[in-house]
Amino acid sequence: MIQIMDLLGIHPSKQKDAASLPLIKAVVKMRATKEPQEIAIMDSACDVGYVMHTTAQLLIKPGITERFIGGQVDGIARSLSSGTSFATIFSQHGEIMHGNPSDAKLEDGRLVLCDAGCELEDYCSDHTRTMPVNGKFTQRQLEIYSIVEACHDYVLEVAKPGVKYMDVHFAVCRMMTERLKELGLMKGDTDEAVRAGAHAMFLPHGLGHMIGMDVHDMEGLGQIYVGFDDETRPNLEQFGTNCLRMGRRLEEGFVVTDEPGIYFIPALIDEWKASGHCKEFLNFDMLETYKDFGGIRIEDDVLITKDGCRFLGSKRIPYHPAELEEYMNNNK
Repeated sequence: MIQIMDLLGIHPSKQKDAASLPLIKAVVKMRATKEPQEIAIMDSACDVGYVMHTTAQLLIKPGITERFIGGQVDGIARSLSSGTSFATIFSQHGEIMHGNPSDAKLEDGRLVLCDAGCELEDYCSDHTRTMPVNGKFTQRQLEIYSIVEACHDYVLEVAKPGVKYMDVHFAVCRMMTERLKELGLMKGDTDEAVRAGAHAMFLPHGLGHMIGMDVHDMEGLGQIYVGFDDETRPNLEQFGTNCLRMGRRLEEGFVVTDEPGIYFIPALIDEWKASGHCKEFLNFDMLETYKDFGGIRIEDDVLITKDGCRFLGSKRIPYHPAELEEYMNNNK
């Protein structure tokens, strides 16, 4: 910082204000669209991600610590690439957005969430899987997991050039709301519930973000210039929607993450229940019974193609329930 200040004559506290907006926009335009050789590297980075996550899936069992498996995941990244693309998340408290691995032992009957990626030749991968510790989902876990699975896969149907990622996000939110209504956790008109932000009780973050040479690519340039543009502006007022990192129209060559989740956050349940926020759309009595549930997220990296999109990587980390249970139980 001192060296930059000496060279430019601009105090560090003033550097952001002095930044060149035309240069920022030029860099965003250049890096947002990936060339074939960049896509090939990111495919390979996702293949390393496959090894990282499947290694974790084979190690998961009651009694082993979060820290041990998190360390194994990091070791794979360091062995097969430059290292992790961000601090690995591995926690039974999936309701905490960035739960670092702790010394806690994995408990029979609980879920554990692993969000991890690697950096390979300066490009990143980012995947999330949520697994039953004992290798078998309970019925209640499966009901919630299946909603997240459906939302994750729905992105492949609707994301394509010309479509705003904000619209993809809200399409997923409507699907999630409909399915949560079927379980009795939500109620009322779906469109009104989403407009009111009631879905943010369960999904308090955006559907995804750009990824490339950084896991949240170009975030340091200003998210408003990376995930938004003159046409698509962020909504900074509504809880949940204000965390949407990517809203602009998709273009061929963009790479974005697809990471819907459902979380049961006790403090948020208590706060909204006490204030009556969105009470016309939420069943707080039923929510009380889910305070010990944790959270579920499924994430993959999506390349926008000429006519649609595809997941990056030559192999898919198991996530469909039957496939995941079979992999965890039959390959150890």
